[in-house]
Amino acid sequence: MLQHPRSAVSAPGLPLFDRIIVYIAAVVLSVLLALFSFTAGAPKAQLKGSVPEGLIAKGLSSGLVRFIGLAEIAAAVGLVVGIWWPPLGIAAAIGLAVVMIGAVRYHAKWGDYTNSEARGAATAPILFAFVAVAAALTLTASQ
Repeated sequence: MLQHPRSAVSAPGLPLFDRIIVYIAAVVLSVLLALFSFTAGAPKAQLKGSVPEGLIAKGLSSGLVRFIGLAEIAAAVGLVVGIWWPPLGIAAAIGLAVVMIGAVRYHAKWGDYTNSEARGAATAPILFAFVAVAAALTLTASQ
């Protein structure tokens, strides 16, 4: 069977132009998610501010809060490095999605989704879990 000359040279999957567009989307998602992740993780890792205090007051140990913060910071670093080495970015995005799913479970356990004052903060992990999955998918598709 004869192949089109261009298809014999290009990699399987998406055409080059489409991979470039997907890569740009992956970079934008990765950078935005890394900024969120670092901003959310730094206070927890340092155990400073109202968020770590609130988590500890609701029964999480300071060690677990610090671990969550360090995981969020590690995800931020992995997402940025993943721009150049996609397997690390994919792993970081999946790891962050897992952390966000844990946050959703935590907020559900404490009834934050039915509390109008806490609902805004409780909804953020849902959004960022979806963004993390989107970042993993776009990084995968851009390879």
